[in-house]
Amino acid sequence: MKILVTGGAGFIGSHVVDILLEQGHDVRVFDKLVEQVHGGAGPLHVPQEAEFVLGEMTDRAALTAALDGVDQVVHLAAEVGVGQSMYEISRYVDANTGGTALLLDILVNTEHQVKKIVVASSMSIYGEGSYTCVEHGTVAPRLRTEAQLIARDWEPGCPVCGLPSAPLPTAETKPLFPTSVYAISKMDQELLVLSVGAAYGIDVTAVRYFNAYGPRQALSNPYTGVAAIFSGRLLNGERPIVMEDGEQMRDFIHVKDVARATVLALTAPGASGQAVNIGVGDPISIVEVARVLAKALGREDIEPIVTGEYRAGDIRHCWADPTLAKAVLGFEPEYRFREKGVQELVAWVSEQTAVDRVSAANDELRKRGLTV
Repeated sequence: MKILVTGGAGFIGSHVVDILLEQGHDVRVFDKLVEQVHGGAGPLHVPQEAEFVLGEMTDRAALTAALDGVDQVVHLAAEVGVGQSMYEISRYVDANTGGTALLLDILVNTEHQVKKIVVASSMSIYGEGSYTCVEHGTVAPRLRTEAQLIARDWEPGCPVCGLPSAPLPTAETKPLFPTSVYAISKMDQELLVLSVGAAYGIDVTAVRYFNAYGPRQALSNPYTGVAAIFSGRLLNGERPIVMEDGEQMRDFIHVKDVARATVLALTAPGASGQAVNIGVGDPISIVEVARVLAKALGREDIEPIVTGEYRAGDIRHCWADPTLAKAVLGFEPEYRFREKGVQELVAWVSEQTAVDRVSAANDELRKRGLTV
């Protein structure tokens, strides 16, 4: 099978490529090599067995050539970073929404042999996760109000009655309330692929990634995943910076599990036309993530800074209900963050050098009024 992996030199993409090559597929990698992620280096994680094409998702000629002879597409290419997306709006929308639209435009207006597309979506499209209210059952709160955040009243209430609500695992049926430009662009990618695929008879699946972590994540990118950001700070003897009170809950899934689930989606018949959560279903607070990493790196003496500040568009709690992924993909995660996951992450992190750009990134957000 000839498979095109857009963003295939990146964090998740490179692990997907590894699995596809192990399965004997002919793999073509299409990647822009964004300097913020790759540091201006060449394609560090593209095996010699894969064909590498340097190109942008907004380049029609390059993308058309990359699709030549391809049977399946794993579409991972995207600009990534919630905070940065709120002030580099055009770049994020052009690359994510526009790039996906161009990919589909080429497919529906030219001859091709693509039979399957798997597109990377994101848990960020949910906004807040699911909650339960004693009066109204399962509810879907919207973004917390500025007045509530100024009062440092962190927990969302029931959107119907305002009573306290408790977080629940988030299933694919939850309404989508994206709260950042990045999240909106990821929703665009998902909906574009699902709708065009259905209209033109292309088998499509969207995989909604939760908080991915693991080897090859860009430690020097201040807009990458929080596990990488914290690891980079700790490597440099700096304290991880945690927003709000640190008790916000997330779902951390190892990149090898993410890649495995993504490859399963290429061939699972039950996933056709579906959007599927790719998570563990095991929530952990952000402040605990910082402490688990510090202990694993032998830096127990470095306590996180819990700032009490909040960022525009940040949510409180969201973790996956993984039921559908098990049912339609046969997927179950092999890694748990507190156990095997953090051990493998730290083994890799300990051999890396990280340039700490977090303070500068936070200053930029604060200057723009996006952190208060």
